[in-house]
Amino acid sequence: MINFSQIEKASFSEIYLIYFPKLVRFAREYVITTDDAENIVQDIFMYLWEHQDMLKSLTNLNAFLFTLAKNRCIDFYRHKVLVDKKKESLDSLQEREQKLKIEALMQFDENVFTEQEIEELLDKAIEHLPEKCRQVFILSRMEGLKHEEIAVRLDISVHTVQNHIATALRKLKVELKDYLPLFIFII
Repeated sequence: MINFSQIEKASFSEIYLIYFPKLVRFAREYVITTDDAENIVQDIFMYLWEHQDMLKSLTNLNAFLFTLAKNRCIDFYRHKVLVDKKKESLDSLQEREQKLKIEALMQFDENVFTEQEIEELLDKAIEHLPEKCRQVFILSRMEGLKHEEIAVRLDISVHTVQNHIATALRKLKVELKDYLPLFIFII
């Protein structure tokens, strides 16, 4: 154990050489992987490097370092729990979305809709788009013009054309959510 008078004599690199392996073994007992333990200890030494002036006021460097390691391990697990909860939430959301898509596909019967009914559904959905967005979408998807051609025709930038098309697709996806396979055709 290094006491205050030894801290004055010891350089930072000596402290690192003495305590790094000990702290990694300590952290490894709690965080399981060696990589995570080494990252935690590296963070501790980065903190010490940035606050070297604090070393002079310590009376028990050993206790201080192991307390830092303990607290960093606790923080590691708190963060891990938070990340796992977010991942579970995303997984659950994706699972629900997939179930809805499967249900929509199972309910879709191409024989139920005539070609005219499909066209009417699409026309109705397109009519709900904002005017400029609708114009861009029709020129792109119905008339087959390229983005550059639409930009020239409507005197807007290509980027604006792309934004209008993205907006139209997003709004049509919502409008035609019950007719998912129809939406696939217009993409």
